[in-house]
Amino acid sequence: MVDERAPGVNLSRRGFLGAVGAAAALPLLAACGSRGGSGGGSSAKSLKFWDMPWGGTAYNPAAKALVGTYKPTGSNLSATYQEIQWANFTQTFSSAIASKTGPAVSTGGGFQAFQYAQQGAIAYADNLVKTMQTDGTLADFLPNMVDAMKTANGYAAIPWQLDIRVWWYNKAIFSQLNLTPPTTWDELKSVGEELKGKGYYGFAAGAGAGNNLGAHAMVMMMINNGGGLFGTDGKLNIVNDQNMQAMQFVNSLVKAKIVDPRSVSYTGDNQNAQWKNKKFAMGIDTAGLDGNIGDTSGDLVLMKPLTAPNGDKACLVFENNIMMYKNTPSQASSEAFLLWYIQNMKAFWEKNLLSGLPVLKSIVALPGFQAQSNKVAAINDWVPVAKTYAAQGSVLSPALAQVDGGQPLQAFTQAILGGQDPKTALTTLQNTLSSIVKS
Repeated sequence: MVDERAPGVNLSRRGFLGAVGAAAALPLLAACGSRGGSGGGSSAKSLKFWDMPWGGTAYNPAAKALVGTYKPTGSNLSATYQEIQWANFTQTFSSAIASKTGPAVSTGGGFQAFQYAQQGAIAYADNLVKTMQTDGTLADFLPNMVDAMKTANGYAAIPWQLDIRVWWYNKAIFSQLNLTPPTTWDELKSVGEELKGKGYYGFAAGAGAGNNLGAHAMVMMMINNGGGLFGTDGKLNIVNDQNMQAMQFVNSLVKAKIVDPRSVSYTGDNQNAQWKNKKFAMGIDTAGLDGNIGDTSGDLVLMKPLTAPNGDKACLVFENNIMMYKNTPSQASSEAFLLWYIQNMKAFWEKNLLSGLPVLKSIVALPGFQAQSNKVAAINDWVPVAKTYAAQGSVLSPALAQVDGGQPLQAFTQAILGGQDPKTALTTLQNTLSSIVKS
C-alpha cells in the first residue's frame, strides 16, 4: 500500500469488483462454473503464482526473488511468479480464469476469493487449514484472521496482510499549538476548530478520481458509531440511526471547514501532498501514511481509537488474502506452495517493503517490525477493534465486492464532503446499491 496502494495509485485493492465491474464480470465467471482441476491454465511443470504491486518499486522484485527460492518436496511442482497490474485487474483475472489460462494461486482484491468461490472457480483451503493446524502455523495467526475467510462451503482463502484505516496526527503541529490528541468525537471537533483557526485541516479526506480513502473514512465513521453498510443479517442496511449520526457529525465538520473544501476532488497524490505540506494535521489514512509521503521526521503519529457518541471504538480493515484456484495442475502442489509462502513471507516486513500489517505473530515479533512504532501501535491499538465492510455483520461475501471501489460509494462520499444533507445522501446510497448488490 509503501501501503498496498503505491503512491499515486488509488484503485481499490481490497474490493474485487465495483458495482459495474461485478455485473460485467459475472457472465465471464459463469463460464468456468465448477469445472477445472485439469490444470489447463498452468504449466504441467510449474504452478502460476500471480501477485499484485502491493508496495513500492522494491516489493515485486523481492516477491519474485522469494518465489525463486521455493524448492518443492516430493512430487510437488515448482512455482513461477507473474506481476499483475491493478489497472483493469478484474478483467485480467476474469478473462484468464474463463479461458483456463489463469493462475493456480494468487493474491488480489480482498473480496476476490469470495466472488470467484460463488462462481465455482476457487479451490477451498480446508485441507490446508488442517495442515496448518497440525504443523502449528495456524496458531501463529493473529486472532480471528483465518476464521474470517470461512464461508458456508469452506475457507475461500488464507489471509496474508491487513490493510487498516487509522487516525493520524502531526505531533509537531499539535505541540506547537499546545493541543492534545482527541479521544472522543466531541474532542475531535474541538481540536479541529483549533486547527482551523491556525490554517490547518483536522479531517483529512479525498474523493477525487481513483481515490477511495474518502469513502473508507465515511464507512469507518459509520462503523466507529456502531453502524455500517450491512445489517447483522448480511443485507444492506444503510439508512439507520448510527449511520445518520455519524454522517451528521461529518457534515458538521464540513460546514465548519474543518474539512478542506477541495477534498471532494482530491486524488491520492493531492491528499498525500496536503499531509506532506503540513496542511492536513489530523485524519484517517492507511497504516503506511508516513512511508507513503516519505516522512522521516517522526512527526506523523497514530492516535488511539476514538470513542464514538454511543461509546464504541472501531475502525475499518481489509483482510487481504491469497487464494487457490481449481484450475491447477496439482492441488497438492498449490497447497504446499501457499503454505511455504505464508511461512516465508516475513522478508517483506523485515525489509519494510509493505505498509500493510502482518497477520502472523512471529512477524509482529521481529525486531525489524518492532522498530516501526506506528505499525506496532496499529497492531496493538487498532487491530483489536477493527471491523470489515461487512459491519454490522461479520461474514465476508461477494456482496462486499459490489460495494468497495464502486461509483455509488464514491458519489456518496463526494455528496457528504460537498455538504449535502446526510439523510438524502444515505437514502440515495441505499437505493442505488439495492439495485446492484446481491446480498
